[in-house]
Amino acid sequence: MTTITLDDYSITIGTDWEPFRKLIRERNYPKIVVMVDENTEQHCLPILRSAIPQAFDTLRIPAGEKHKTLETCQTIWSQMMDRQLSRSSLCINLGGGVIGDMGGFCASTFKRGMDFIQIPTTLLSQVDASIGGKLGIDFRQVKNSIGVFRNPEMVVVYPEFLNTLPAAEIRSGFAEIIKHSLIMDAREWERIRSVEDLSKVDWPSFIVPSLKIKQSVVEQDPFEKGLRKALNFGHTVGHAIEGYALDTDQPLLHGEAIAIGMVCEAFLSHTAGRLTEAALMEILDLIRKNYPYWPIPLEVSHELIALMKNDKKNRGAEINCSYLDAIGQVKVDQIADEELLIQSFHFYNEMAR
Repeated sequence: MTTITLDDYSITIGTDWEPFRKLIRERNYPKIVVMVDENTEQHCLPILRSAIPQAFDTLRIPAGEKHKTLETCQTIWSQMMDRQLSRSSLCINLGGGVIGDMGGFCASTFKRGMDFIQIPTTLLSQVDASIGGKLGIDFRQVKNSIGVFRNPEMVVVYPEFLNTLPAAEIRSGFAEIIKHSLIMDAREWERIRSVEDLSKVDWPSFIVPSLKIKQSVVEQDPFEKGLRKALNFGHTVGHAIEGYALDTDQPLLHGEAIAIGMVCEAFLSHTAGRLTEAALMEILDLIRKNYPYWPIPLEVSHELIALMKNDKKNRGAEINCSYLDAIGQVKVDQIADEELLIQSFHFYNEMAR
């Protein structure tokens, strides 16, 4: 088992549940609830059940990003109220990024906050949402536009849960591993480029380095005032595409949208004179090898830009991005020109097919 220790909580990676049991026994919570969706209730809860050292209730929500809304929060708060939870209760969030973000948000705001533990079950949530204390929901197609910063009591990364995932979910999580290497670790990027088959990867060997990159960033900038914006590489464009696609008949998983965003923002980095053409093509080739082509509908370019203007990282009406100076080197607080953004959509459409 590997343990990553932050200022006020730890992340365990492995199959040993004893640190999790020990924390619960020591805290002596009067009531515990586990939040699940239909997928994690079927595939993951049976494994977790034996690890919880006392009785618990189950909170159920529907699976999927489209349910990461204020309406679902009302359902969660109602279930919490019905079970007479208090500030001394514990909420265990068993699921991917939606459950982690929304479950943590609801736990943090119900009766002004109860403890929560994150048990991420997707590759995406294990390498990204599980660390950093960012919680929230989507609002009016804008990703994570309502939320709070609050750390869990513990994060448990149990890699065996990945065996329950379809290939698309693995691909989605791989995008965040790619991003972490692009912004901070050129050596890890070379290792990632050597992956030929995502179904045969020893994921803990990639999860741990990826988490350590994010740990380094979050510890230096816990509230996203500066360096932490580096973690948004690919996300300014990617979040807009994800939000738009959610209301179409071809929705994208988060990582699939971020993969598109990384190509576009690498193109912007190149046009800004920062990233070499060779590095841009390396990124394009890796994305093209691992992700299905999803043509950006150019007729809605200005709608996508309008979504970007609502991004929480912006100052005023300017669109804020993180650019790459080189693979493994990032520059935050870069202003993206609207016409160049549209050019980046064209570049992706022409080169990623």
